[in-house]
Amino acid sequence: MIAGVLRSRSHMWQMHSAAAGSIGAPILRRSLPKPHQQRQCYNRFPHSIQRKTRELEELRSSSNVLSSKIGLVSWYLGMVKSHPILTKSVTCAFIYAAADLSAQTIVESSSVSYDFVRTLRMAGYGMLILGPSLHFWFNFVSKVLPKRDLFTTLKKIVMGQTLYGPVMTVVFFTTNAALQGENGAEIVARLKRDLLPTMINGVMYWPICDFITFKFIPVHLQPLVSNSFSYLWTVYITYMASLEKATSSS
Repeated sequence: MIAGVLRSRSHMWQMHSAAAGSIGAPILRRSLPKPHQQRQCYNRFPHSIQRKTRELEELRSSSNVLSSKIGLVSWYLGMVKSHPILTKSVTCAFIYAAADLSAQTIVESSSVSYDFVRTLRMAGYGMLILGPSLHFWFNFVSKVLPKRDLFTTLKKIVMGQTLYGPVMTVVFFTTNAALQGENGAEIVARLKRDLLPTMINGVMYWPICDFITFKFIPVHLQPLVSNSFSYLWTVYITYMASLEKATSSS
C-alpha cells in the first residue's frame, strides 16, 4: 500500500513537471530574441556610435572655429586699445592695398600684369597718412560733438563732407600724382579734372556710411568701420588716381 501511494505521488510529480515544462517553454522561447534579431540589435550599436562620434567631432570643430574667431576679435580689440594709431594705420594699409588690387582686376585685362608699385603707393598712403588722420579726426569729432542723437550725427556728417573729405581727397590726389613724377602744373590740372567728380560721387556714397559710423559705432572702432566702408570707395578712388595725367590747359 505504501508503495502504491509512492508510485501515485511520483506519477503526479512527473505529470506536474511535464505540465510546467510545456507551459514555461513557450514563455522562455517567446522572451528570447531570434538570432537574426540579435544580429540586427548588435549591428545597430556601431552605426549609432559612429553617428554620435561624427556629431561630436563636428561640434568640436565648429567650437574651435568659433573660439579662434572670438580670439582674433579679442586680439584686435586689445591692439586697438594698446596701440591705436599703429593698429588703425596697418588696417587702413591692408584695405587700401586690397582695394587697389581689386580695382586693377576690374579695370585691366587679364593679360596685363599687376602694378605692385601702384599698390605699394596706395598701402603707404593708408599707412602713413589716412590711418593716423582717421584716428585723430574721429577723436576730434567725438570731443567737439560728444552726443549721438540724430541732430548731432547729422552735424558730424556735414563736418566730414565739408572739411575732412575734401582735404583728404586733395591730399590723396596730390600725393599720388607727386609719387608718379607729376609736376606742380600737372597736379593742379589733375585736381581741376578729377576733384569735383570725385567729391560729387562721395556725397552720394559717404553720408549713409558716416551716419552708421557716428550713430552706432564706438569711437575707438569708428576708423575700422570707416575703412570697411571705404573698400568700395577706395576701388573707385584708386581708379581715378590711376588715370593718365591731365594737361595743364585742361
